Amino acid sequence: MEVLYTVVLGAALILFFCFFKFPYFLQDCRFMRKMLVVRSKRMKFREKTPFYSVLDCFLDVVKKQPHKPFILYEDQVHTYLQVDQASNKVAQALQLHAGSTVALLLENGPVLVWMWLGLFKLGCPVSMLNTNIRTKSLLHCFRCCGASVLIAGAEHREAVCEVLPDLLAEDVRVYILGDAGGVEGLHSLTEKIQQSPNTPVPHTLRDNITMSSTGLFIYTSGTTGLPKATLIPQDKIWGAPFFPYLTGVKADDVLYIPLPLYHGAGLLIGLAGAIERGITVVLRRKFSVSQFWKDCRKYDVTAFQYIGEVMRYLCNTPKTDTDRQHKVRLAIGNGLRADVWQEFQRRFGSVDIQEFYAASDGILSFINYVGKVGAVGRVNFYQKKMFPHALIQYDAEREEPVRDREGRCVPVPTGETGLLVVKITKLAPFRGYAGNPEQTEKKRLRDVFEKGDVYFNSGDLMRMDNEDFIYFQDRIGDTFRWKGENVATMEVSDVMTMLEFIEDCNVYGVEVPGHEGRIGMAAVTLKEGREFEAKEAFIHVCNFLPVYARPRFIRILESMELTGTFKQVKVTLVKEGFNPEVISQPLYVLQESSHSYVPLTHSDYSMIIAGQTCF
Repeated sequence: MEVLYTVVLGAALILFFCFFKFPYFLQDCRFMRKMLVVRSKRMKFREKTPFYSVLDCFLDVVKKQPHKPFILYEDQVHTYLQVDQASNKVAQALQLHAGSTVALLLENGPVLVWMWLGLFKLGCPVSMLNTNIRTKSLLHCFRCCGASVLIAGAEHREAVCEVLPDLLAEDVRVYILGDAGGVEGLHSLTEKIQQSPNTPVPHTLRDNITMSSTGLFIYTSGTTGLPKATLIPQDKIWGAPFFPYLTGVKADDVLYIPLPLYHGAGLLIGLAGAIERGITVVLRRKFSVSQFWKDCRKYDVTAFQYIGEVMRYLCNTPKTDTDRQHKVRLAIGNGLRADVWQEFQRRFGSVDIQEFYAASDGILSFINYVGKVGAVGRVNFYQKKMFPHALIQYDAEREEPVRDREGRCVPVPTGETGLLVVKITKLAPFRGYAGNPEQTEKKRLRDVFEKGDVYFNSGDLMRMDNEDFIYFQDRIGDTFRWKGENVATMEVSDVMTMLEFIEDCNVYGVEVPGHEGRIGMAAVTLKEGREFEAKEAFIHVCNFLPVYARPRFIRILESMELTGTFKQVKVTLVKEGFNPEVISQPLYVLQESSHSYVPLTHSDYSMIIAGQTCF
């Protein structure tokens, strides 16, 4: 008996030591098991003849549960069978050849879903156009993917007519889901779809489509220039739909997608992920902070997708007695600040937040399956082995990685910020951007650690702690260098929004004649009924930021320009700089002698440009 006690005590001590030394061991094991399940499924999909696509998965779900609601939209309910039949009508109406790229300019809604599935049934790659782009950007995005057909919603008729002459000159077929209004070259598709049969589309129409065939074009947000069209082959389409499974979505969940479906997160993680799980999706045409929780209660939502700004908007709404009256148990998304994370859970209840890191053009993703506040993921053995990656030193002034005497990149120590690079391999290929070989090549870093190796430049600055949790720090285009130091715009923005009177903040660097690097500037919006407190802002930035990171200029905006996925647009702000002749809004400059921010005058500006002001 004494020997037994000794053995039990010894085992208990070993277990205690393991949990103390490796506190996330069980969670790591559970997650890696899921990863292996996903890898096994994807291998089987590749081996099937013909290959097994997301569309095939959808058709299987239709057979298993034809009458289960798939799309809930406003007061409409569309079952899996009804969506299948509607997508058949789209395919029958269009009668396009496999391989013909079709661009969609559609808002969120059931129509977009069956358009996408119907085109996939024809074997047509789909270009998901951002519904906010116009004229030059719209033409650029349409052309770079080589599309021959454009299908637009009725609400985008004006935007289409603006570029219609250019499209017709290039023999593009242009359809509108509504009345064409007698405009030459503009064809109404609605009636044609209604009159088409809903009979199944023969699989033979897409027999030539393989795992390597391009299935989608998803565009970058274009926060610092024209968007780039990411080439997404059929094989990569299967990467994102497993995120709901990996984050804990179950077969009886109801998933709320308030994000635009032209974005990879909404379309592939949300909609395609729902198909993989066979669950019901609640679609919202556009995110509405006032309707969010009303929708969750109305549709018995149990999981939702978010982008960090969505959560911040929700936390900024007035508190109500119904804040915790919902069935939501899970939130999946990225870009969530640590302070907003904690505030959201304090206010709205114990919602399991599954933060992740991914990009439509990326080849590696992380998931924070542990729930560590602030982290975008956790690096485990599987990822290290299957997707070699590193954080390397980056020179923000030269805008390139730091290299040693032998021309090799330099890894950063644990705890320090570095540029995330991922080795391009057969398992993790990088297809690049459609019609943009220059930008494609810029994403490839060569001779990183060995001669001849090629790594993907994520463009993201990350930091990893000693427990293998990884944290997003900034984009390299957003980070700037001043007084020999790297300034992280996200860090400065977080400090600025701590001020009670500031609603939102967009930080960037602007050039000053006679000075190297770029000096910090913050464009802010104020909370309703509040004024800019110049002295308080000065004291605050001095208390929380080092000298080089303090914004020297502050610009007051009436509203913040955002992309369709709530990312701040900097390009116009950077171009306008701090010139009071160009900027009509209130403009302030940090003045040490006054211990305050003071209005920037034309005289001040002239002195700065002439080099008569020291920074």
